[in-house]
Amino acid sequence: MTRQRVFVVEDEEAFVDALTVGLTKEGFDVEVARDGAEAIARFDEVNPDVVLLDLMLPRVSGVDVCRDLRRRSRVPIIMVTAKSSEVDTVVGLEVGADDYITKPYRMRELVARVRAVMRRVEDTVSSESESESEPERALQVGDVSIDPDSHVVLVRGEQVAFPLKEFDLLSLLMEHAGRVLSRDTLIDRIWGHDYVGDTKTLDVHVKRLRAKVEDDPSNPTRIVTIRGLGYKYDKPKV
Repeated sequence: MTRQRVFVVEDEEAFVDALTVGLTKEGFDVEVARDGAEAIARFDEVNPDVVLLDLMLPRVSGVDVCRDLRRRSRVPIIMVTAKSSEVDTVVGLEVGADDYITKPYRMRELVARVRAVMRRVEDTVSSESESESEPERALQVGDVSIDPDSHVVLVRGEQVAFPLKEFDLLSLLMEHAGRVLSRDTLIDRIWGHDYVGDTKTLDVHVKRLRAKVEDDPSNPTRIVTIRGLGYKYDKPKV
């Protein structure tokens, strides 16, 4: 059986050594790049199944590496950061990271996240293969419309770009417009039932959606919070 390959992009030797030992024990092959430029140059050669990408790197930042890799690959990317602020989380997710983890982390949690993001990609590819011949129905709620096949979102007649996870979350909310979707339901459907991260990821994505579809993001009337339950995409009042 072919071992799955993790591309560790990290400049701190203590973390490199620990990750190499820990991930190898868990059955992964490990390749290492110690700065952003090396990661970009070697990515195609390494051909990893998942990238573990530190945010703070010499020469080229983790954000710029993530942006470069996402333009040419759908490989799962987990952003690693020593910071835990919402700004860092938003930036990592916005440029295409699938998940994030904050240092210091436990190896068991890291391995669980690595396996989870790889399973989600496999499930997505499988679902896309099964539905290739079945065009998905376009969605429209008020002045926001989504074409799932072309991945186009129009907001008040203007096309707006949405990263994959934001697109999926908006589609799910609009598909069930008028209904409350619990936080657990949203996380399970978008990030998978085996997601082991915290719920801040969902809140960050909702905030990003509101910034793009709401007339006044600080006073949302479309994607509304139902306290203690979750979120609802409100249908426009006639």
